Amino acid sequence: MNTFIGLIIIAAGSFGQSSSYVPINKVKDWSWESFWLTQGIFAWLIFPVLGALLAVPEGSSLWQVLSVDPAAALKAMGFGILWGIGGLTFGLSMRYLGIALGQSIALGTCSAFGTIIPALMKGTDLLRGDGLILLAGVCITLAGIAIIGFAGGLRSQNMTEEAKKAAIKDFALTKGLLVALLAGVMSACFALGLEAGEPLVVAGANDLFKALPATLMVTCGGFLTNAAYCLYQNGKNSSFADYGKKPLLVNNLLFCALAGLLWYCQFFGLSMGTSFLEPGSVMMAFSWCILMALNVTFSNVWGIVLKEWKGASGTIVLILVAGLAVLVFSLVFPTLFK
Repeated sequence: MNTFIGLIIIAAGSFGQSSSYVPINKVKDWSWESFWLTQGIFAWLIFPVLGALLAVPEGSSLWQVLSVDPAAALKAMGFGILWGIGGLTFGLSMRYLGIALGQSIALGTCSAFGTIIPALMKGTDLLRGDGLILLAGVCITLAGIAIIGFAGGLRSQNMTEEAKKAAIKDFALTKGLLVALLAGVMSACFALGLEAGEPLVVAGANDLFKALPATLMVTCGGFLTNAAYCLYQNGKNSSFADYGKKPLLVNNLLFCALAGLLWYCQFFGLSMGTSFLEPGSVMMAFSWCILMALNVTFSNVWGIVLKEWKGASGTIVLILVAGLAVLVFSLVFPTLFK
């Protein structure tokens, strides 16, 4: 029962993340870099700080929690800087491939690296016992994502250039695939950052929120990377003026804040959801892969809602549904061996 509750909470957070790119359509007359930096302030600074405060024991402070193990905090931030490259290119993959295909490829790569590398670092034998179940679960997840990616490739082949541009303004398949793969590899550093930040869990912290101080350090590192790039692009494209467009400021800040909140929901939900999983279990080790699989599932649902799959044949849609079904199965696969 606890496992089911944990999965529901993680799924709720995942739905938030997969919905976070929808408010982009409501941001008016801003360049990509201006939007990305502004939503990042909310997603990687403001909301993570508020979340981390929930993990502070009574009579203590957030600074004291983060100072429990300064080396662990800095290591988590270092992985966050690397993850920031993934987050930056992740946004670009949405730009070039759309929500459905872009997230599928990036998150598929991220799920594999972010699950297997921490397991190997803990000395898990992936060829026997629980390690083999974990590896099989990752493979099933990747199979589902590969099927979805195959459906996306078929859809792309059957679309005219005009149709591609109509569905995704800056569609570029080759560039998008390369960016999405890079995004996936680097984004896996978030999982490594959470592992590095485990010493920041202090006595008296609420179990539901205990991972959020480490999450804060990772997102702070990612913010540094993204802020540097976006400010560079602001200067290069002479888009600093975006922030001074007063008639649009309230509207754009509102939707950037909404995008940031929805994005942060995934890690807020991950922290809460994993508190219901048995420590050291296969499900706990598989939790990162579960989050990524759910992100892919919900992102493709949004892709359908936003008509990114409009005009696709019945066969292609059937392949897409088959891929989603495999992903759903991957979520419960480890529980079959309890």
